[in-house]
Amino acid sequence: MTLFIRQRRFAAVAITLLLSLLLAACGSSGSTGGTSSSGAANGKGCMKIGILLPETATSERWDAKDKPALINGIKAALPGATVDYNNAEGNKDEQLNQAEADLTRGDCILVVGAVDSDAAAAIVAKAKQQGVPVIAYDRLIQSKDLAYYVSFDNVRVGYLQGQYIVQHHQKGDRVVMINGSQTDNNAVLFRQGAHQALDPLFQSGELKLVYETYTPGWDNDTARTEMDQALTANQNNIQIAYVANDGMANSVIAALKAQHLDKKVLVTGQDATVAGIQNILTGEQAMTVYKAITKEANATAQLVAAISKGEDTSKLTNGQTKTKDGGNIPSVLETPVAVDKSNIASTVLADGFVTKEQICQGLPAGTGGIC
Repeated sequence: MTLFIRQRRFAAVAITLLLSLLLAACGSSGSTGGTSSSGAANGKGCMKIGILLPETATSERWDAKDKPALINGIKAALPGATVDYNNAEGNKDEQLNQAEADLTRGDCILVVGAVDSDAAAAIVAKAKQQGVPVIAYDRLIQSKDLAYYVSFDNVRVGYLQGQYIVQHHQKGDRVVMINGSQTDNNAVLFRQGAHQALDPLFQSGELKLVYETYTPGWDNDTARTEMDQALTANQNNIQIAYVANDGMANSVIAALKAQHLDKKVLVTGQDATVAGIQNILTGEQAMTVYKAITKEANATAQLVAAISKGEDTSKLTNGQTKTKDGGNIPSVLETPVAVDKSNIASTVLADGFVTKEQICQGLPAGTGGIC
């Protein structure tokens, strides 16, 4: 009887040891210890890419331009790769959930256009735990653990908008500034660039800044309300509306129309959307900023492929970007271009970014000298 009990105890110990070894083996290829669940350490060998973009409500670019350019670019640069795509629709918590789901399913490189530049640091932290590199796409994420940042020179974007005002104002013009969302680092940079151009004129009295605000979530309806408030507070005595992007500019134009001020106030924009270009052609918007999204997406795709192949990426980047927590992130910063009636044909049309059919739909023949 004693011998039988000893044999049973020995067998139990042996089974326990065997199970421990099996569990350890599973853990070594799972999502702990700096290795993604696909087995790709720090992205090397990775063939499952997660793309997370921020929203669709305030700009048509994300789903219409960035999504196809990123997916097609990554698949071309890294044949055989699969791509998981998500859009957070402006919800930072949903974006974190989407990132966690991507990591769970084994995505081993993440490309993230952040809803919130600070909140998205949690995505980078969770990815780091699994050895998954994160590329911040278009919008900087405030984390020193970012792998790369791909965007445009966003201070330059704002400077181009402000410089256009400098070149086309009248002395004494009263200016409204409707900036983007303060939780988007890009909006902060756009504002910085605009003020670089405009502050000397504000300080000299050449221009008068009568209203300025950030717009939570880049919300177009909120921008309309902000412009209504600015018009009311200034008895409609406004000659220039610096507006950070085309979506909000369209709402600002609606506010101006309600006061019969459309085509009388200089309105800026950004993104070279179809609606923005149409507004320029009709004279309701003065300019926009064209950012060649295909270049941005292709630069991201090249980084993804280089990471997966274990190649040197130093020749793919052209600078570094600082984060609030002391990071210096290798970056690719593309060059933005100011667009008005004078160069629509040689920029956005020539590049195929928009088509003549798109921008002339619903407009009378001859509008803007293009339709």
